[in-house]
Amino acid sequence: MNLLPLFYKPALLFMQATEATADPEATGEGAGEGGFDMEAFLEMIKLNAVSWAISLAIAIVILIVGRIVVGWIARILRKVLGRAKLDEILVDFLVSIATGVLMLFVIIAAISELGFNTSSMVALVGAAGLAVGFAMQDSLSNFASGVMLIIFHPFKAGDFVEAGGVTGVVERINIFTSTMRTGDNREIIVPNGKIFGDTITNYSARDTRRVDMVFGIGYDDDLLKAKGILERLIKEDDRILADPAPVVAMNALNDSSVDFKVRPWVKSGDYWDVMSDFTEKVKLTFDKEGISIPYPQMDVHVHKEGQGD
Repeated sequence: MNLLPLFYKPALLFMQATEATADPEATGEGAGEGGFDMEAFLEMIKLNAVSWAISLAIAIVILIVGRIVVGWIARILRKVLGRAKLDEILVDFLVSIATGVLMLFVIIAAISELGFNTSSMVALVGAAGLAVGFAMQDSLSNFASGVMLIIFHPFKAGDFVEAGGVTGVVERINIFTSTMRTGDNREIIVPNGKIFGDTITNYSARDTRRVDMVFGIGYDDDLLKAKGILERLIKEDDRILADPAPVVAMNALNDSSVDFKVRPWVKSGDYWDVMSDFTEKVKLTFDKEGISIPYPQMDVHVHKEGQGD
């Protein structure tokens, strides 16, 4: 606790006594020219001791009662935020900020009771806060973005997302940063400001996903046979959902292939396994059934010109 305010009024009395004894008209035993009159000083102390003691007592009471009231308000605020189902990290942070601000007002009120002019103190605190705000504007931006992420929940821990230029599984969401784990098990810490200020793609937000695949066959292959094989492979895979119904249809007539679009629906957790397994089955089955899968190629025709005489 800062003890300087406790000595403010005694120091003021000392200055008043010095000014009084410095007055040429000052009289009384112990008064010296330009000197200090201890007797006058003690007399002033006696006259003002009661008021000073009362001010000190009131300041102490303000501190004690103010601390109790702030603690009571903090508990109520924590309960209200908890009922709003906010993240525990955000609740702790908001309660800490509210407690600090309220205690600052209590301290200023106590100091004001001791006789200090608190207007300059408030201005100093405001200027300091402004300077800190400018110095920490990036951190404050990340903090604000973290609050928005926690409140609106565009993703949660365990979701597979693409955000802030990173694709991976969300492990933790903190006030200033979020931690993500990539497919090759790298841990990447991304500032929340970069995440919230960019597009967020949450691949885990829905229970089902559509697997978009394209398979090409040669122009000389049996079109209906290839389509029937694709439809049969879909029916044989238990992971593929019947509703919504899968789609097998012509997609395009390319330069060297006839393309089919195959779009089955699966549970989000089966997406990658179905894509890789189905692609492998299509290749093996097409090879077994004699259906070619063409690749880019170029035919070169050489013409010989007749030689001259």
